[in-house]
Amino acid sequence: MKCFSAAAAVLLLATPALAAPVDPAPVVAAERAFAADGLALGVQASFLKHAAPDGIIFAPEPVLAHAAFGQPRPKGPPLVWWPLWAGISRSGDLGFTTGPYTFDGKPGGYYFTVWARQPDGSWKWLFDGGPPSDQTGAPPAGSPVTYARRAARSAGSSAKAMDQVVKAERALHDAARTDAKAAVLAVIADDGRVVGSKAKPPTSRPEIEAELATRPTSVAFAPLGGQASAAGDLAWTYGVARWTTDGGDHRGHYVRIWRNDAAGWRLLFDELLPAPDLKTPPVAAPAS
Repeated sequence: MKCFSAAAAVLLLATPALAAPVDPAPVVAAERAFAADGLALGVQASFLKHAAPDGIIFAPEPVLAHAAFGQPRPKGPPLVWWPLWAGISRSGDLGFTTGPYTFDGKPGGYYFTVWARQPDGSWKWLFDGGPPSDQTGAPPAGSPVTYARRAARSAGSSAKAMDQVVKAERALHDAARTDAKAAVLAVIADDGRVVGSKAKPPTSRPEIEAELATRPTSVAFAPLGGQASAAGDLAWTYGVARWTTDGGDHRGHYVRIWRNDAAGWRLLFDELLPAPDLKTPPVAAPAS
């Protein structure tokens, strides 16, 4: 018994990233500051101010945000958004938020932002983009934010986590060529979310199944990039998606959040974003 206790103590000391909860509030605060600057400075200026050096958007291919937005322009119509759901890694260096947005007073859908803490302690976004989800019944701006459950396990480092996530994602991609719906359902967390259509973001298993039923039966995915937290408990990935429906070939991109759960890596968030036909090949942004 004493030997077991000593071993347990050593294990706890060896995994400090999992020892104490990390408050997701800084990620939410960063999103709200980003949104406030969107009104005060205008869309381009606020996106440039809050984007990480390697932050990307789909325009429609993945491009560096600082290159896409260039020099700030006049403010233009107001873009308003607010977070309703958020999460953070146990090492406190990677997080996300999502919620509704409006453009010029009209509902636009739901945004999704991936955030990373910078060396100076500030938060900058790595990705911003979301689907045209229905906002009916969404809580108004200023409503309390729901936090996703934290990971149960740590891979020990970002590099080890990405190795594991790459394997998990490869298995998902292989299965999605035959049955994309079943492939996601096999790895979605019990509190996970799947979006992409014009329906309201699902919050239950039946709603997730209904959302997945709007997707093509077979999807060919190809990874482009992503990164994991220092604790190796949370990771985001993105890549290309291709499918054939109605006799035509289509393409788009996926963005995911993977969480290291007790049962292994599980999808906490998955979005599929269709894109118009493109003439140029995809270019991956730098991945950490």
